[in-house]
Amino acid sequence: MAEISAATKKHFCLVLHSHIPYVLNHGTWPHGTDWLYEAAAETYLPLLEVLLRLEKEGIRSALTISFTPVLIEQLKSQKFSTGFINYLVMKLEAAAGDYLYFQQIGEKELAALASFWRRWYENIFRLFVDEFHSDLVGSFARFQQKRIIEITTSAATHSYLPLLSRDESVRHQIKQGYFVYQKYFGLNPAGFWLPECAYRPGYSWKPPVGQFAPYQRKGIDEILGEENLKYFFIDAHLLKGGEALGVYLEKFPALRYLWERYKEKSKSGPLRPEDPYQPYLAHPSAVTFLARDEVSGKQVWSRSSGYPGDGHYLEFHKKHFPGGLRYWKITSSSSDLADKLPYDFNQALERVEEHSNHFVWLLNNTLKNRREGGIITSLYDTELFGHWWFEGPEWLYRVIKKLSAADSEVKPSTVSAALQKIPGRILVSLPEGSWGEGGFHWIWLNDETSWIWEKIYEVEKKCLPLMAGAARLEDGRSRLLKIFCQEKFLLESSDWPFLISTMTAGDYAAARVSRHYERALKILKLLEKNSDLNPEEEFFINKIEAEDSIFKEIILPDGNIL
Repeated sequence: MAEISAATKKHFCLVLHSHIPYVLNHGTWPHGTDWLYEAAAETYLPLLEVLLRLEKEGIRSALTISFTPVLIEQLKSQKFSTGFINYLVMKLEAAAGDYLYFQQIGEKELAALASFWRRWYENIFRLFVDEFHSDLVGSFARFQQKRIIEITTSAATHSYLPLLSRDESVRHQIKQGYFVYQKYFGLNPAGFWLPECAYRPGYSWKPPVGQFAPYQRKGIDEILGEENLKYFFIDAHLLKGGEALGVYLEKFPALRYLWERYKEKSKSGPLRPEDPYQPYLAHPSAVTFLARDEVSGKQVWSRSSGYPGDGHYLEFHKKHFPGGLRYWKITSSSSDLADKLPYDFNQALERVEEHSNHFVWLLNNTLKNRREGGIITSLYDTELFGHWWFEGPEWLYRVIKKLSAADSEVKPSTVSAALQKIPGRILVSLPEGSWGEGGFHWIWLNDETSWIWEKIYEVEKKCLPLMAGAARLEDGRSRLLKIFCQEKFLLESSDWPFLISTMTAGDYAAARVSRHYERALKILKLLEKNSDLNPEEEFFINKIEAEDSIFKEIILPDGNIL
């Protein structure tokens, strides 16, 4: 296995973030478990295959990848394994049916592509069952045990942490993420992925919706440090000063209040540098953070100017039904779906080679004049590779292989390994923000989603006395408290406001919010009742346990385990 030279001080940290909201028992298609199956087939298994190929060639990928606890629990579920096998069988049958159909109508080029898809899904089936023994989480864990990758943790249900109204809720999301990581990976996590790279410093804060008095909050970095986490990531604009606010602050005065309070507090804080190629220490916690590199990020994230928008790559949005397989290439960004041309995999591979060469050149060129070295931190959603950009895993394989070659000064590195060589030394006061549109909170808090936060804040407030006395609960009530925590976690998921704001699955998201909110309030009433459940109540609790038991164990903010 190729080791990185001890003298190397030019590091490329490719950081992938893996997350799917809790969809088991909550719909199938178009919104539901198919999201999970698609990610497993098109992203997680191809990525594992890339790691396996590199390992066989003696190359350590040095990838850093996060998994949200809610995703881990779903991938470990027997319901997922059974459903995923059925999903793959459906795709294989769809490819066979498409082949016969295209042959009958004389579309020989599309018929050949149907055969391609059948071979592709046969390989995915083989990888899942034979190579990785139907255990995706365990397979990633084994690569970490071999020091091929580094795995980081995240918030329990990918909650948008800066807008939670209580530090106890922030800590609970973080603590559960730490706990689940220990359970499945057998280690203490070093890194933490802030959902949506959303950060809030400590200051006198009040919830942006509802009638609340301001009170002093801890910064998210402070809570991370208190929970023994060593580093996190932010978007580039926060390092540069965080002024990417957008016009929506005028439409939502409460957000401007938050911003003005932070600016007042931060005037006397440490200066904010603009160099994104070294780690820093967050003020006042001294927890290390790294900023997303915009140069390399744009090459992969941007569909208009980045690699995934190339006309030879597979078009994501055009599918052939009933099976949903894709047979057409992007052709051009301006072409109508009806005008897309048939996909050619070999032509796409030629573009993968060119784009991987360009990316390796770009990384080396970025750090070429830095004698002291540096760290390029590229942050991406894992599902971009394979699911949204079909050729992404192959591109990733070639990039890592070329960076590992002797002629590349920049070498792939896990974050922890890079920080050992180049530790953070400068204390920085960070502003508030995220990597969402406008750089602040708008995607998750706006006129269409403020009602969600009203419900979250109500549940947070009502549960405070209960959580304070959790250790004294009897067994029956501990069961109810555990189920309540599940519903609170699910209500806090950042996916629901995101899906509403982006108009991708708004009705589904609104229904999920209402369901988890109503269930949380009913459970609170049962806890207040403090008596045995009647048959109707028992039926209600059994139903919730069957549908929403995302975590087998819950660790409370005070450290007690349910």
